[in-house]
Amino acid sequence: MLGTLPGVVVGAIIRVFAIPGPGAFRLLVAALLLPLGSWLCIRAVRPSPERSGAEPSPRSVTLLALAVGVVGGIYGIGGGSLLGPLLVGRGVPIAKVAPAALASTFLTSAVGAVTYSLLALTTSGNIAPIWTLGLACGLGGLIGGYLGAHFRPRLPETILRLLPGGLAMVLGGLYAVQLFS
Repeated sequence: MLGTLPGVVVGAIIRVFAIPGPGAFRLLVAALLLPLGSWLCIRAVRPSPERSGAEPSPRSVTLLALAVGVVGGIYGIGGGSLLGPLLVGRGVPIAKVAPAALASTFLTSAVGAVTYSLLALTTSGNIAPIWTLGLACGLGGLIGGYLGAHFRPRLPETILRLLPGGLAMVLGGLYAVQLFS
């Protein structure tokens, strides 16, 4: 939280004032998700033997959370949805990452929505959150979190590690296709 909350505010300001168009945004998202998804899938299939199981220090997690908060603020999502896959890719067990990522996503989403609402008062563009869409996504996240917690013990760790990587690659690919269409 120490990293993601200030990061999401900075990221929202960057998004509104430095990356205002949909083309630049799609390029940024594709450039983020395609390599992230590829890295996650490679780490799931072939974990690094020297780092497998080695968890990052609290200081490095806070610094990573700050960077993820900025990217999450630019992207318009909760930072935990990016931080979670990064920590899983670094070898932290999913059972340990998931609860923290869900809490982080909830809080950074709320702070991001408030930040974008305040920024909408100061700019001419239509940047205010669509609250019904945000609440629907949040409800979907809650249901998905419940289902994930229910099915996690029944699925192999490799599959659980491949899933976020595969989804990131598909979403990054879709943004890239939209960019060049």
